[in-house]
Amino acid sequence: QLQLIESGGGLVQAGDSLRLSCTASRPIMNHYVIGWFRQRSGRERQFLASIDRSGPSTFYGASMEGHFTILRDNAGNAVILQINTLEIEDTAVYYCAATSLFLRAGRDEYEFWGQGTQVTVSS
Repeated sequence: QLQLIESGGGLVQAGDSLRLSCTASRPIMNHYVIGWFRQRSGRERQFLASIDRSGPSTFYGASMEGHFTILRDNAGNAVILQINTLEIEDTAVYYCAATSLFLRAGRDEYEFWGQGTQVTVSS
């Protein structure tokens, strides 16, 4: 069983940028595609971006690239989601997930999920 832990959430100001981190209970580099999702209140969980098991290939959801950036840290032990120019609408619980399948896997094809980290954007 792979355990994923998200961190970096909190209360932030609109216009700021934020970096969320996803770490795992065992090495994920070269083993899993990692994706980031978010779930806003009352809405379905939404795909944001994914990064390939060895990097640097990435895939973004519709209209997500530019507002979100997905990357690995230098050591390859964490996958970062950078949120640029935060908006009120970015308020959500952000999840990372892992799949052994492919970069463009659908939400239901992700096998392991973290507990999520809350991001609240204030004006």
